[in-house]
Amino acid sequence: MHSLRGSAVVQRVVDAPVTAIWAVLADGWLYASWVVGASRIRDVDPDWPEAGSRIHHSVGVWPALIDDSTSVLSVVAERELVLRARAWPAGEAVVRIDLDPQEEGRTAISMAEDVAGGPGRLVPQPARQVLIIPRNREALLRLSLLADGRAAELPGAAHPRRVVGRPGTF
Repeated sequence: MHSLRGSAVVQRVVDAPVTAIWAVLADGWLYASWVVGASRIRDVDPDWPEAGSRIHHSVGVWPALIDDSTSVLSVVAERELVLRARAWPAGEAVVRIDLDPQEEGRTAISMAEDVAGGPGRLVPQPARQVLIIPRNREALLRLSLLADGRAAELPGAAHPRRVVGRPGTF
């Protein structure tokens, strides 16, 4: 497996329990909702997120879409998910997501990523990380917002779903 040594780790503490965050990660149909660059999901293997399972996605913006997949390299339910995200001919990356339960139902999420194949390997790692870090910060923000919604739906939820603006307005 590709080493993530030297990769910058992006972290975010979320006001949601691990179960809510894992529910988002385990729902492959939500992948394009939190992964920056993924534009649509074409199919999800029924055993997602088991090791070896895949999400079939597209990346980019229409009409310049690339169809490829992301596969699970390893998984520890509700703790760790390691993915190989592909977008050939652009290349592929290995992404590691770790979930660490905190006090009061909060969770620390960390994400590390680096290029694993393709033209991006020609770029020195520090330069690659300059591009990856802001994208992963946004991905964790999106993941936390989705998890917050899932947490509000859990039995005994401590907080109702937040509503932005006045009800009935857009």
